[in-house]
Amino acid sequence: MNRRDFLYAGLFGGLGLTTGDVLRAQSESKISAKAQSIIHIYLPGGAAAQETWDPKIHAPIEFRGPLGSVQTSIPGVHFSEYMKETAKIANKITVVRSMTHGEAAHERGTHNMFTGYRPSPAIKYPSFGSVVAHEFGSRNYLPPYVCVPNMNSEDAGTGYLSKAFGPFSLGSDPASKDFAVRDLKMNAGVDEARFSRRRSILETVDNHFRSIEGADAIASMNKFYQQAYDLVSSQQAREAFELSKEPEHIRNAYGQTQAGQRFLMARRLVEAGVRFVSVVYGGWDHHAAIGANIKNQLPAFDQAYAALIKDLEQRGMLNDTIVMVSSEFGRTPKINKDAGRDHWPRVFSVAFAGGGFKEGYIHGASNATGAEPEEKPLTVENMAATIYNQIGIDPTKHLMSDGNRPVSIVYNGTVEQDLLA
Repeated sequence: MNRRDFLYAGLFGGLGLTTGDVLRAQSESKISAKAQSIIHIYLPGGAAAQETWDPKIHAPIEFRGPLGSVQTSIPGVHFSEYMKETAKIANKITVVRSMTHGEAAHERGTHNMFTGYRPSPAIKYPSFGSVVAHEFGSRNYLPPYVCVPNMNSEDAGTGYLSKAFGPFSLGSDPASKDFAVRDLKMNAGVDEARFSRRRSILETVDNHFRSIEGADAIASMNKFYQQAYDLVSSQQAREAFELSKEPEHIRNAYGQTQAGQRFLMARRLVEAGVRFVSVVYGGWDHHAAIGANIKNQLPAFDQAYAALIKDLEQRGMLNDTIVMVSSEFGRTPKINKDAGRDHWPRVFSVAFAGGGFKEGYIHGASNATGAEPEEKPLTVENMAATIYNQIGIDPTKHLMSDGNRPVSIVYNGTVEQDLLA
């Protein structure tokens, strides 16, 4: 039996450890950071700006769509009628109404919004979360990058970086009654004493193979195995994933919904030390019956999102945490024959809060029918450069691809200073 077979079959098979790959430490960035963590709330399918952040209240009905609007805490600015709670905290956030790119297919649009790069047949680019994990590594024995509840797309993965910088996925929905995070508990029959003995066995085996191979890779593996052990053995790290520790009134404030409990989990994780949390909620590919579909999904998002912003602020965490809401693209300006909207990447909306972004600011505008950016278009590259800058990563820095060639973290992107306080 070789070393790898022994470790996987004999050790990790007994402990149920499969999470160590995300825990390799990296050196700290030297760039001054405004934020310590990022929560990326992703609305898969292509959320319509007209039914969320950018209602066309003066447009003809075929462009305006079936929904009304609500006045926000920013004078003269309206959101969807189902965003009443978010409207109240609009003075705490930045909304970009001029996001733009050219990819109308789900997979290609998702790649843009998770990586800051257009898709390429020659190279697979890493996600924001994987770059953050690569640059900063673990904190407080926690994975640097977590997906809630799961990685919804391979575009949320490591691209050309090592799999060690991929996300730790919860494996189940925090909103479910039987929610439990996989890989954080020892298997039945493995108590603390047995856990410690297995740890000693690992050290013995490592020492043996190190003496034989003398390879740098062994020392590197030791380090990330150590961090996997730390995660499983640290009570504080495990408790970060336990929503039951939250008071009932806090859970109710977020809402006992998928959106509510996922967003609350994200807050717990960044509070405990996770650097990047990707949260997926809903399905927004509304080619038909967009009014009814929005009514079914948006109120839960509205309650949870507003609660998250208020909660972070009350805990003194909002300045240190970027909260980003995005989707792969927007929807067509005109309602189609099925009372829905089709794919439209030319202009859509995203939102930011905390981490040095302006408060109570609407960046750019779409035109009267929601067809084109009218003011201050925001490109994917500039969005990515701004996010990285705020967390303390130089977007012009080069990383080594799996083909051993340097690749810029962001290509041809500049920090959008208008977004920043």
